[in-house]
Amino acid sequence: MGDAMALFELDDVTFSHNPTLPPVMEGFSLSVNEGLRTAILGANGAGKTTFFYTLTGVNKPQKGQVLYKGAPVEYTKEGLRNLRSEVAVVLQNPDEQIFCSLVEEDVAFGPLNLGMSAEDVEVRVAKALSDVRLTGLERRPLQQLSGGQRKRVAIAGALAMDPRVMIMDEPTAGLDPQASMEVMEIAEKLALRGVTVLISTHDVDLAYRWAEVSDVLCKGSVEHSGNAEEFYSDAERVYACGLLAPSVFSINREVSAMHGKDPKPYPRCPCELLAKFGGSKRSGRVRLVPAGPEEAVNAMGSAMKDMKDACSCIYGPDVRRVLGGSADVAFDGMDVCFSRAVEGKDSVLAYDPVYEPFVRGQIDRLKEFGFDVEAV
Repeated sequence: MGDAMALFELDDVTFSHNPTLPPVMEGFSLSVNEGLRTAILGANGAGKTTFFYTLTGVNKPQKGQVLYKGAPVEYTKEGLRNLRSEVAVVLQNPDEQIFCSLVEEDVAFGPLNLGMSAEDVEVRVAKALSDVRLTGLERRPLQQLSGGQRKRVAIAGALAMDPRVMIMDEPTAGLDPQASMEVMEIAEKLALRGVTVLISTHDVDLAYRWAEVSDVLCKGSVEHSGNAEEFYSDAERVYACGLLAPSVFSINREVSAMHGKDPKPYPRCPCELLAKFGGSKRSGRVRLVPAGPEEAVNAMGSAMKDMKDACSCIYGPDVRRVLGGSADVAFDGMDVCFSRAVEGKDSVLAYDPVYEPFVRGQIDRLKEFGFDVEAV
């Protein structure tokens, strides 16, 4: 993390909505590094949304400065236009950023405002709607969609901008668990494509599992920035910020104490927790099947023939669209698959090819806990 370039830098920023009221940010200094998955945490009123509005130029500080790629943000029409062409935002309430009556019109709104050709916009809209599983609803009036579907329209509109930075304010708020999982898969896909992704969330379990950097805000100031374990190890500090430790962190701490073990390395998901505290002596086999939607059915069928009695698991929206109805595990398939491997059971994991580094990274992470996955 130390070699990452600072994409945004806030230096001693003070901001108030009204000069007669106390500032909502005061002496606020924080860097957002390029290419790192960053979680912004804090209780209600901590300043998370204000921070995001400051990054996008909506809030102009009364004191201090905001740098983007090393240069001060220019609060001119042209300067803000350039900034927002690279920085996309998904607000907590999707109705606050929906401007049109039909799905495809709303997703096209941002790219068209940047002056893109109709042909380029059409391609971007189709890809964005596919990513959020809304293909086929292009002409659907937005008022006929559920809250969760409107949330996905808002995400599609941000994706269509092809941003360098994606800011997601409470991206899973109001979504059911499966839709929440898909949103986080999209966030992971963007990160793998080189987009710098920031999310704010009250879900400490989600953030702990996903983020490389955790920035904790409290009453308009930065309480912590960096390693999540360092922050959660100080219970008094966690409570003072209105948060609780993630469940996997707490379980690891308590079980480590019971067995007289060092809590390090810190597991961040169930399969790592299982690996640390007593998996099988031998790994179950895992057949890895990276496959696009066109070849997914044949690839999964062939893999299952070679792996009798294996559990079929899925990770990623594209392969799920094709195989979701036939797989044993259509959501959270990667963790289920590797948890089964730790238990000595066989699985087949089909996933969108873009997730290859993510899947291989999880295999490497399990080695830190003394477990070698038998990938075949």
